[in-house]
Amino acid sequence: MEESELNNNEKFLTILSQSVDLFKKYGIRSVSMEDIAREMGISKKTLYCHVNGKTDLVEKILQYSLTIFEEWFNQVEAKNLNAIDELLEISKRMNEEYQKFDASDVFALKKYYPAIFKNHLEYKTRLAYRIALQNILKGISQGLYRADLDADLTARLFIQKMIGIHNSDFFMQENQTFEKIFEVMIENHIRGIANEAGITYYNVQKENLNFSQKI
Repeated sequence: MEESELNNNEKFLTILSQSVDLFKKYGIRSVSMEDIAREMGISKKTLYCHVNGKTDLVEKILQYSLTIFEEWFNQVEAKNLNAIDELLEISKRMNEEYQKFDASDVFALKKYYPAIFKNHLEYKTRLAYRIALQNILKGISQGLYRADLDADLTARLFIQKMIGIHNSDFFMQENQTFEKIFEVMIENHIRGIANEAGITYYNVQKENLNFSQKI
């Protein structure tokens, strides 16, 4: 990449990052392109060299968040971990990702950018499904997961549970932390798909499991 391209890329990433900060501070609806340009100390003309408008900016922010996660997942794959270690590492990251947007962020995206949010959620769900399916097939081939699993259905049910635990009105009634809910869900998933060898291995790894600790 040439220096000019690198600088442009760095400016673009700075725009995304500072826009997210402003959205979180004041709300997506309240922040204008003028606010972003002023906060960054650049002209609107310069800002529009990188994005076509606020809708395009919101879409690019969501796209970039998925790009970062996919790149991270590729790095995890390159480590050649066994299926259980891989699942635990990926699950901790997913736990972090799902908590980045609070309820007001999600509400604003659904209300003001419904098509963009819908496409983002669909892509994110397909990505999570693909990762879950790959992990299940890997665990079966490594002799850690049960050979009689319906890999496709198991992956789909797992993703559905991932989506379901974000119903905070239901799960938070007993003052449970999200980390605890997520940890129990992952443990139940592993114990449901692992064979004896896999459960034995998981019991050892569980001692170091802490979903509140950042990766």
